[in-house]
Amino acid sequence: MTPYTLRRLSPTDRVIVVPLLEREWGGVEVVALALGGLVDASRLPGWLALSEPDEEVVGLLTYQVSGDVVDLVTINAFAGGGVGAALVEALVGEVRGTAARLRVTTTNDNTRALRFYQRSGFRLTALHVGAVDEARKIKPIPALGFDGIPIRDELDLTMELSP
Repeated sequence: MTPYTLRRLSPTDRVIVVPLLEREWGGVEVVALALGGLVDASRLPGWLALSEPDEEVVGLLTYQVSGDVVDLVTINAFAGGGVGAALVEALVGEVRGTAARLRVTTTNDNTRALRFYQRSGFRLTALHVGAVDEARKIKPIPALGFDGIPIRDELDLTMELSP
């Protein structure tokens, strides 16, 4: 298990965040149909997880606030030991009391993410059949995803943030 610390993103972290998003998401812009199309995740607030003592990036989470809904836009964990869960907990701790719910969208092929989010307290709340076909009009997305599953649909998961 890698020891790590969490800290909020600052504007100077963009030099770290941009190459990471380009490597993991194919660019800084991610398709978020619920948020109106392309979102520049490198300019969003978020959290970094840094290994100790060398401060290598072992996790990144970005989010966007829209009224009383917080959308988890990107999350990546590059080390075990609960980095992803800690990033989600940091976000929940930050927005609880100011937001009604936390929402995340993933694709139908991402069964690992579906397990992770449900273990983290999210519930399946919507299925958007054919949404990835719409997203492909905005940004190239491969036809096949994890485990050779065709990428077709999006699923929303929501965590209620009642006080």
